[in-house]
Amino acid sequence: MNLLLVDDDQELCALLRRYLERELFKVTTVHTADEGLSEALTGKYQAVILDIMLPGGNGLEILRSIRQRSDLPVIMLTAKGDEIDRIEGLEIGADDYLPKPCNPRELSARLRSVLRRNRSAEVVSANIELDELVIDLDQHQVLRNNEAIELTVTEFNILSVLARDAGKVVEKNRLAEQSMQRSLTLFDRSLDMHLSNLRKKLGPNRNGDARIRTIRGVGYMYAPEQDMAQA
Repeated sequence: MNLLLVDDDQELCALLRRYLERELFKVTTVHTADEGLSEALTGKYQAVILDIMLPGGNGLEILRSIRQRSDLPVIMLTAKGDEIDRIEGLEIGADDYLPKPCNPRELSARLRSVLRRNRSAEVVSANIELDELVIDLDQHQVLRNNEAIELTVTEFNILSVLARDAGKVVEKNRLAEQSMQRSLTLFDRSLDMHLSNLRKKLGPNRNGDARIRTIRGVGYMYAPEQDMAQA
C-alpha cells in the first residue's frame, strides 16, 4: 500500500519510513504544505499521515481541502497536549490522530486499523496483476492462470515487494528487510535460498524467461514480459 507522509521533521520521516517499509508499506515523504496537498490529491495513495504544523500552511487546512474532494484516510500527527487541534481534526474528517513524538509500531497499528475500516477503498482490496500472475494481497494468495501457487510467508513477501516495483531493481538488503524483517549478515544466503525456491514455484513466464532477474552486485527485479521482450 502506498502511503504519503507529510511532515517537516526529516529525521522523524526517515525513522517512520524505515519502519513502515519493513511492514510492507511503500512510503513517499514530503515536507511542506503545498507539496502535501498536491501529492495527496494525485490519487496514488491509500492513506496520508499528516502533521499539523508545516512550512507554508496548516495541516488542518490541507485536511479540509482533501475532504472537499476525497475520502482518502488521513491520520493526523499533533503536538502532545494540543487537544483542540485533535478535536478540530476529527471534526473536519481525520480518521485518527497520534501525538508526537509517536511510536512507529503504534502508527503502523493505527494505519492498519484505519485501512480495515475503509476496506471499500479500491487499493485495500486490490490485486497486483503481472503477466498471468494475480497476487491477492488481502488473502496472501498467488494465482497463475487461475491456479493457486503454494508459497511460504517469506516467499509471498518477497514476491509482493518485487511486484510492487516491477521493472525496477530492488536493492538486496532492502528486499531482505521488507520481506524477512531483518538485514542480511555477511555470508547470509537465506534470501538467495528463498528466491531460488520462489523462482521454481513461479516457473518461467509465457516467453520462457525467468520472472525474477538477479542484478549482480545490486539486487533483484521482477521483469514483466514486455520488459523481457525489449531486453
